[in-house]
Amino acid sequence: MDIHVKPKKEHSGIDTNNPEKYFHESRFHPHYDGRFATHPLLYDDRPPHLTALIQTYLATMSSIGAETWLMHGSLLGWWWNKRIMPWDTDLDLMISERTIHYLAAYYNMSMHHFDIYGVPPPKAKIKSKGAAEKGRVRIGKEKIDPTLAVPRDYLLEINPHYSNDSQDTYNHIDARWVDTTTGLFIDITTLRHNITAESLGMKNRMMCKDGHKYWYDEIYPLRDSMFEGANVKIPHAYSSLLAEEYGPGALTDTNYENHVFNQEKMIWEPLKAGKRPKVMTALDDHTSAFFLRWKLLFDW
Repeated sequence: MDIHVKPKKEHSGIDTNNPEKYFHESRFHPHYDGRFATHPLLYDDRPPHLTALIQTYLATMSSIGAETWLMHGSLLGWWWNKRIMPWDTDLDLMISERTIHYLAAYYNMSMHHFDIYGVPPPKAKIKSKGAAEKGRVRIGKEKIDPTLAVPRDYLLEINPHYSNDSQDTYNHIDARWVDTTTGLFIDITTLRHNITAESLGMKNRMMCKDGHKYWYDEIYPLRDSMFEGANVKIPHAYSSLLAEEYGPGALTDTNYENHVFNQEKMIWEPLKAGKRPKVMTALDDHTSAFFLRWKLLFDW
């Protein structure tokens, strides 16, 4: 299907110093596709669009039989409450080598149509009063009819450099799932056999082009779970992978990015202006440790 670029002016930040780089992020924010957006969404407006982004992606991959699973920051969001962390502006998913070849052969540049309920299109924009960042705009706060379907198209685009098995600084993202209404996207990377390690006699070593290295048993067999209300797969050794990438504190620290985790409501809440995070006490530390053990033993 042909792709119609909607903005009158192209907002992609094309890097002329690196002509081999395929995916180009917008000039105004690194987590937006400048072909389909002219501005970033504000904090309060972004979550429903990211939720629709992951739900449509997972539904599409399931329907076409493509294996995919959560990784990096999205996996950390799953760890805490099976939701996208409110300060995140993109999503990270991984696929197998078999899957990237399959997608490249049959689904590259394919457009996928969905009717989304309860998510308004980013139109009727008005200047945001008191916006934290200059130049941002806000979606009009018109009343939303949850029974009204809003048409939305998502693009699955494959990087032509996907078959490169070596570490690639400029093309480590092998594919993207792009919301052509907001410009938000999912970064998709491929898990590959580490040919260099195997040549040195190290078996079951895996890698991605972004430099991350894994043992096969850390990823497989994949576990079934839920994320943003949708069926999803996660890597087998999810806790150790997260601890290695972000540090053990990422699994227990309840204060991060000006948010505090409410363990009763199981949500991240933004700190109010001038409010300091609660100081951890010995009892709180014990409670967090118990919470961690409970997650490790029972929650996937």
